[in-house]
Amino acid sequence: MFRNILVPTDGSALSRKAVKKAVALAKKTGARVTGFHVTPSYKFNVYADYIPPDFLIPRQYEALQKKVAARHLEVIRKECRSAGVKCATWFVSSDFPADDIIKAARKYKCDLIAMASHGRRGFSKLLLGSETQKVLAGTNVAVLVLR
Repeated sequence: MFRNILVPTDGSALSRKAVKKAVALAKKTGARVTGFHVTPSYKFNVYADYIPPDFLIPRQYEALQKKVAARHLEVIRKECRSAGVKCATWFVSSDFPADDIIKAARKYKCDLIAMASHGRRGFSKLLLGSETQKVLAGTNVAVLVLR
């Protein structure tokens, strides 16, 4: 049925639940899992006479993002190990997570994207948008939305 399932994670509790369900599906279908995380891009926020006390130089920011991504992706690796499912994990830095999830599905030859949706409705959905909705609209790969 499926050979490679892309499982994007943002590290949230909802995302961790989706990971469990995606790994269970992978085990049942004999698929492997490709875990994926998108970290925010570096932003240089220094103003003329003001340097924020928590200012990070790009190298520090990159190290911090690697650590955060590793923590989120370890959840996927651990779930796959305990289920006996093959797994690879990747992360990128970007301000457009949906675009990078779609690119990752192509790059890693995934035939399913299994991702959580926070289920925002109304005005908050309009303001915040939905990465899941953007993925659904922008890919021809099957998408399994888990709530």
